[in-house]
Amino acid sequence: MDWLDSIKWDSDGLVPVIAQEAGTGDVLMFAWMNREALALTAERGQAVYFSRSRQRLWHKGEESGHFQQVHEMRLDCDADVVLLKVTQLGHEPGIACHTGRHSCFYSRLEGDAAGRRWTPVEPVLQDPASIYKK
Repeated sequence: MDWLDSIKWDSDGLVPVIAQEAGTGDVLMFAWMNREALALTAERGQAVYFSRSRQRLWHKGEESGHFQQVHEMRLDCDADVVLLKVTQLGHEPGIACHTGRHSCFYSRLEGDAAGRRWTPVEPVLQDPASIYKK
């Protein structure tokens, strides 16, 4: 049996993927992969995801220069979530988020029942306008 057949792909042929920084354990981002993206990630040693909005493969860093070197790939107990242990590379190392932050999980729920809100708690390390030339 092919190693890719061990994965429980969803009805769209995708599996959720969590990218975790190998050195710190920080959760950097969440994305999706199809079979081709997962196979390419294993082959290249760099993260390749599937963009649902663009309906195409997305080599992390192809536009931003913020690549993810993959050190280890793990599959959860239900075989339906992949964990990548990565080093975030780039001209401004440590930026995983398109907002120019270290992690995509930069907002924390704060306040009481009368006024809960999501508050950014991580700084912007690089202006996104200087990362993406669109």
